[in-house]
Amino acid sequence: MDRSPSINRNLAELLWRAAESAGARVAIVEPAGTTTYDALRDRASAVAGALAARGVKPGDRVAILAGRGAEAAAAYFGAIAAGAIVTVVNERLRPRQVEYVLGHAGVRVLLTTAEMLAQHQRDLQTEADVLDLETIAAGGDRVPVTRQATDHAQIIFTSGSSGMPKGVVFSHGAMATAIDTVVGYLGLAADDRIMSLMPFSSVYGLNQMLCAVHTMATLIVSLTPVPHQILIEAKAHAATVLAAVPPLWLQLLATPMFRSAPVESFRVLQNAGGHLPVEAVRQLRSAQPNARLFLQYGMTETFRSTFLDPSEVDAHPDSMGRPLPGARIVVVSPDGAQCAPGEVGELVFSGPTVADGYWEAPEQTASTFRAHPFEDGTGARAVYSGDLVRYDEEGRLYYVSRRDRLIKSLGFRIGPDEIVDVLYASGEIREAVITTEPDAVRGERIIAYVALAAEGSLARLQQFCRVELPRHMQPARIEGGALLPRLPSGKYDLEALRSGAWGVSAPAAAMPPAEGSLLPH
Repeated sequence: MDRSPSINRNLAELLWRAAESAGARVAIVEPAGTTTYDALRDRASAVAGALAARGVKPGDRVAILAGRGAEAAAAYFGAIAAGAIVTVVNERLRPRQVEYVLGHAGVRVLLTTAEMLAQHQRDLQTEADVLDLETIAAGGDRVPVTRQATDHAQIIFTSGSSGMPKGVVFSHGAMATAIDTVVGYLGLAADDRIMSLMPFSSVYGLNQMLCAVHTMATLIVSLTPVPHQILIEAKAHAATVLAAVPPLWLQLLATPMFRSAPVESFRVLQNAGGHLPVEAVRQLRSAQPNARLFLQYGMTETFRSTFLDPSEVDAHPDSMGRPLPGARIVVVSPDGAQCAPGEVGELVFSGPTVADGYWEAPEQTASTFRAHPFEDGTGARAVYSGDLVRYDEEGRLYYVSRRDRLIKSLGFRIGPDEIVDVLYASGEIREAVITTEPDAVRGERIIAYVALAAEGSLARLQQFCRVELPRHMQPARIEGGALLPRLPSGKYDLEALRSGAWGVSAPAAAMPPAEGSLLPH
C-alpha cells in the first residue's frame, strides 16, 4: 500500500497485499487454530461478497459483533473492502448500549454469530439486517473497492464511561498513516509475533491487529483473563510484542512468574491507555530487561499521539514522550497562550492522524476539533484533548490530569496520578484509583480505592501516606478490596467505584487527620 497520507486506495489493501506477498505465512493464532494470510484474505473476500449481495454500497455502515480472532478480522477487512464505514462493537456491551451504537451509526448490516447474540440476556432490537457470519459460504474473488484517502473508513466508539459513547470517525488515509507511523517507531517486522489482549473495538486493540497485517507478522490472540495464563501462552508462542493498559501491567507485575522468569522472546512492550506509576515502570524494566519498553499516550480522536523512546525510559519514567513523527503538539494555557516549559496547559494535537470528528454530533465536533490555535489561515485542524500536560526543556511531555479531573484541595491543584504514584511506591497495593467528593472546607475530598497486594495492609498504607504525602494530597478515605472494576476498554470504571457498585472485600478505612491538622477529613 502507498504509505503516504494521500493514498487513493482502500485500507483493506493491507490484507490483500499481505496475502499476495506472504500468503502461506500464519496470520493469526487463536485457541481454535491457525489462519494463513491467504485464508484470511479469502474469508474477507467472501464477507465482502455477502455484503454486496445484501445491497451494501460504499458509505453504508456495517457493524461487527464477533469478538476477536480470525473471523472477526476477516469480517473487518471484508466490510472495509466492500467500501462500508465499519464500526466494531465490543462484545461486553449490554443490549441497550449495542442498540444505541447500531441506531446512532445508522448501521445497515450487523455481522455477528448466533453464539455471540446468545450471550445477551435478551434479543437485540435493531433495524439493521443481521447477517450470521457462519452462514457466509467460502469462496469469492472480490477485491477492495477504490476509496479516496478522505473517505470515511471507520467509526470507533469511545468506551462510554459517562453516558452513551461517542463515535469518532476516521478516514482511510488517517488510519493508514497512523498504522504506518506506529509500525515505524516500534520497529515491527514480519518475524514478530504480536499478542492480542484487547478488543478490536478499541483503538489500542485494533492497532495490534492492523500492525500485524501491515507487517505480515503473526497475531497471537489470547482469550484468557488470567495474567499467569497470558504469560504461559506468550512463552508457548514465543511472542515478541506485548501491549497492555496500566491495570493489566499491574496485574502482571503482581504475578510471580512475570517477575522471576522473564519471557525471553519479548522484544517490545507497550503501555498506553493511562498513566503507569513510576515505580511500576521501574519494576517492569527489571522484570523484562531484554524488552524495549515504549511509554505511549493517545486518545481515540488521534489514534496515537506520543511515545517515549525506550532509551529515555530509565531516566524519565514519568514522561509520556514526544509527538509522533509528522505530528505537532502545543500546550495551551487557559488564556490561549502557548505555555513555556514547566507550565501546565491543555494538550492540543495536530497532524495527519486526526479524526474527522464525531459521528452525527456537530456541536461536540466543533468543540473538540478546531482550527489550530497558532496557525491562523492555514486551515490546519487540531484536537483540543482536554488533557493537562507540561513539557520540559528537551521537549518531553508529562501528563498531569484530565482537565475535568484536576483535583482542587486546600487551595492546591493536584493531578490524581501524582497520588497514585505514591500509593504504588508503598508496596502495599497492586492497583489504585483516585476519585473525589465535594467538601465545603477543602474544596474536594480525595478518595482512594485500592486493590491490596498479597501481603498488603491498609493500616501501613495509611501510615505511608501520612509520611510521604503533604496534607493537601492525603486521601480522606482509603477503601481496599478485590480487583478494581473495568470498562470494556480495560480502563478503570470510575463511575462504578463512585456509585458503590464495587464489591469491597476489605473494610473501608477512614484516614485520620494529618498530625496537627484542624481540618475535617
